[in-house]
Amino acid sequence: MSSLLSNSSANVTFVRPAAFFLNGFSNVPHVKYYYVFLSLVYVVTVLGNSFIMCIIYSARRLHTAKYIAVFHLAVSDLCGSSALIPKVMDAFLFDHQVVSYEACLANMFFVYHFMNTQSLTLLVLAYDRLVAICFPLRYHVIVTKPAMFLIIGMMWIFSVTYLSVIIGLVNRLSFCGSNVLNSYFCDHRPVYRLACNDNSVNILMGRISFGLLICTPLIMIIITYFCIALALLKIAHGADRIKAIKTCSSHLILVAISYLPIISNNIASITTHSDSNAGIINTSLTQTIPPMLNPIIYTLKTEEVMQSAKVLYKRRKVNTIIERKIKGRRRNKE
Repeated sequence: MSSLLSNSSANVTFVRPAAFFLNGFSNVPHVKYYYVFLSLVYVVTVLGNSFIMCIIYSARRLHTAKYIAVFHLAVSDLCGSSALIPKVMDAFLFDHQVVSYEACLANMFFVYHFMNTQSLTLLVLAYDRLVAICFPLRYHVIVTKPAMFLIIGMMWIFSVTYLSVIIGLVNRLSFCGSNVLNSYFCDHRPVYRLACNDNSVNILMGRISFGLLICTPLIMIIITYFCIALALLKIAHGADRIKAIKTCSSHLILVAISYLPIISNNIASITTHSDSNAGIINTSLTQTIPPMLNPIIYTLKTEEVMQSAKVLYKRRKVNTIIERKIKGRRRNKE
């Protein structure tokens, strides 16, 4: 792998590899079965998120601020999985484990960007539920479609700017030793650990990223639901309270399956050897399973989506019957 190294400047201030070698799944036994599993996960992710996007786009009753956020979550899930799983399959199933330096940084950017937008969208959906339950009379004034588009736009600007800084700090590192990444994609931590110059700023930014992009949204969501719980206690009728809780159930499940595995894996990486096969498998599952489950949960647990899907199905069925009758009449006339 040393032949892949190339100097980026004449004074050898920075040494950058021509490419990195991904070594993540190389030593995992019976790994081909896991590739089959990842392929199925990706297919379900694409179908599920495409389905939820089509339902929201086609059903006018879902053209609300809340479902703009749900649509954005589906886009983030779909793009995040597309940035990760096909590249993993290409690298390890077809032995294309050598990734150019520029492609590696690009892959890092897109994987983390869509992880960030997923996390921040869950926070936006928690804000939506807070306003809907605590300020029901002002909900349609506060949570409007222009406001939601503005929030999503600011979310993208923040994520792109922040990750550009992260990638820029990686680009200032010098890699004069090994270029073998003990990961299944161009992960931030394994990359900066290979540096042979001072990477303390990268370590600090990695810790800040975990606190800012994972812990902070989760803490804010917990605070949001604490406020929602206080508001629910003031509701006199039990039936209204149960109805309000049901509107939050799908979001709470999404939060649980998205944040708990990430928190658990980061705790495990501190207390155990982070490059173990079990750690790599757990991390890959943490990144791929939630995007697959999100549309399924929203479809099955949200009555509005289910009703809209049924209405669209019936309408399509009726249109098909009418088209067949019209074609039958034309044939009879001929």
